[in-house]
Amino acid sequence: MTKKVSTTKATKSTGTSKKKSTTKKYSKEQHLEWYTLMLRIRKFEERALMGYGQQKIRGFCHVYIGQEAVAAGIESAITKEDSIVTAYRQHGIAIGRGVDMRSAMAELFGKETGIVKGKGGSMHFFSKEHNYFGGNGIVGAQIPIGTGIGFAEGYRGTENFCVTMFGDGAARQGALWESWNMAMTWNVPVLYICENNGYAMGTSVERTSNVTDMSKLGLSFEMPSESVDGMDPAAVHEAVTRAAKHIRSGKGPYYLEIRTYRYKGHSVSDPAKYREKTELKEYQDRDPIKMTEKTILDGKIATEAEIKEIKDAVKAEVADAFKFAEESNYPDASELYTDNYLQEDYPFIKD
Repeated sequence: MTKKVSTTKATKSTGTSKKKSTTKKYSKEQHLEWYTLMLRIRKFEERALMGYGQQKIRGFCHVYIGQEAVAAGIESAITKEDSIVTAYRQHGIAIGRGVDMRSAMAELFGKETGIVKGKGGSMHFFSKEHNYFGGNGIVGAQIPIGTGIGFAEGYRGTENFCVTMFGDGAARQGALWESWNMAMTWNVPVLYICENNGYAMGTSVERTSNVTDMSKLGLSFEMPSESVDGMDPAAVHEAVTRAAKHIRSGKGPYYLEIRTYRYKGHSVSDPAKYREKTELKEYQDRDPIKMTEKTILDGKIATEAEIKEIKDAVKAEVADAFKFAEESNYPDASELYTDNYLQEDYPFIKD
């Protein structure tokens, strides 16, 4: 049995402790924004899992259940002009960016009304409109892509930056080290985020490296780094806010190791027998949605009636998205020849 990965420690890689986030300073609107987005992601993913079990969704499918606070905290701390690129556990990030549930669910179904016309499926969402650049299926491939997007923002002289997300497994890829070297050398405006959920597929952090405090990975590049409690949207928000201020001031890259947890297996085909049930329960006891709801109700930030109204609205939105996906058409076979090249008259063989 692999050792359990603790996510309770929130320290800078320099050893300086970070105070636990206090939620009292946030408005009612902010609390409800976090709660609503996390609930929307959770219910979308649960319905997607059901659809997969009904064989209405096929292929690979990696759900974000348990990690919703990361998406919520990031979105409240950046602007819609900033970009995000991530890996294949990405439905929640896309929804946070503003991708509507209908097109997201339809993409899982492989329908023409999907976010990329049913051609990408679960792993390959993309929306230029929302500055969302995937959804990338190759482990670690998004890291140089995000570095390039950040470089482009710096080249154009904007104040925007690219949030480049990857998992603890992708942190062992050579592309990361090459990208970090370039980003620090050229002062690229990019925020690197490692969503450390403890397992690269089924292999624990302790079995992949002797460096288990992943916030230390930026040290050899002298990249500002810190570790964050990824089960608390306020803690994520505050860390990303600090990072954004650093990057927008022209000081270059920043790195956050956000310690989170996935309640389900790596994908729908993974029974997750490599971890203990007590470990899963420990994180579920700190569930970000339940804890945020408790904070809202205990602090009289909103009423139970308001919370119920949100739950009812989310339930209806998910049901509508699923129905929309079921009733949408599959792409015509001719779509095989579209969206392959930017140049519309690029020569290819149809027969």
